[in-house]
Amino acid sequence: MAEQVPPTRMALQTYKQKKAGAKKGYDLLKKKADALKARFRDFAKEIYKTKGSMSESCSTAYFSLTAAQYAAGDFKTKVLEGNFVANVRVTGQTDNIAGVKIPVFRQYETGQDPPDNIGLAKGGRKINECKDKFTALLSILVKLASLQTSFITMDEALKVTNRRVNALENVTIPRIEKTLSYITSELDELEREDFTRLKKVKDQNSKRAETAQKAAKEAQALGVDMLAGNDQDQDVMM
Repeated sequence: MAEQVPPTRMALQTYKQKKAGAKKGYDLLKKKADALKARFRDFAKEIYKTKGSMSESCSTAYFSLTAAQYAAGDFKTKVLEGNFVANVRVTGQTDNIAGVKIPVFRQYETGQDPPDNIGLAKGGRKINECKDKFTALLSILVKLASLQTSFITMDEALKVTNRRVNALENVTIPRIEKTLSYITSELDELEREDFTRLKKVKDQNSKRAETAQKAAKEAQALGVDMLAGNDQDQDVMM
């Protein structure tokens, strides 16, 4: 049902501007949704690829841990009891994609030297290999966490954008068009009524003018007859 508004020229101009603004917003949101969909698919592909490499890297890392434990013995207790500072940390940043802020995780080195007292007796080479494997696995895990967080954020933003696009396309713009149609039809009806009224007034004025003209002619003719009668009466008297 069209919104009940006064059918005036001002209202017609206002709703034309609203329709232009709604269509412009629809076009911009549609482009934004397309950009988000493309980026969303890229994230899905990257997640699939990263998970595949994570599976392989995880198995390799834990196999190297088993080899290191076989060569150097159980060194987990020394690692847990040691007062070590992490030489790798993770920081969070934000990236802007089509107006959507996406969280991004990146790892960086703190500059702390790794402990050298583990594996001095035996198995040092295997422990270093194990450390390298888990460092590579950590990089993949950080990348995967960043991708999955971005994927979820992108999914929510895409849902919101699609809802706005659908609302503009199926609700807002049709409602404005119905209101414009209502105002236009009412204004056309008023114009027809004004035209009919003006035509009637013109016909009445024409009839009045014809009547006045006819009356003037009759009065003129009557005046001529009266003058002619007076002349005849004067001739008879003389």
